[in-house]
Amino acid sequence: MFIVDEKDREYRFGDSGPKYLMQGPRMNFAVVQFLPGQDFQAHYHEVMEENFYVLEGTVTIVVNGTPHDVRAGQLIHLEPGEAHYVLNRSSSVVRMIASLAPYKEGDKVEVENPGFK
Repeated sequence: MFIVDEKDREYRFGDSGPKYLMQGPRMNFAVVQFLPGQDFQAHYHEVMEENFYVLEGTVTIVVNGTPHDVRAGQLIHLEPGEAHYVLNRSSSVVRMIASLAPYKEGDKVEVENPGFK
């Protein structure tokens, strides 16, 4: 058992990206923030499935080349092998929860961003 306070962790890119509250041994759990216009490198996972639950705002998640606008209160589930690109095309901050399981170190394959803006 453990308790983690979000304020004790930092976003990967200073003011944005994932803020991991837990990494392994069986899953990852993060708060993710994107400021207007920010994006995250397109990639897929070979083993881990990924879920994004949007807390605030609307985010565009391009899955295998098809854009999906996911808004607050919605969850998007991604299977292993589904290439995804995340970007904030809105004028508001986007905050989401991300979970990945089963945890596997280094299970991220980067691919070319699809060119959406």
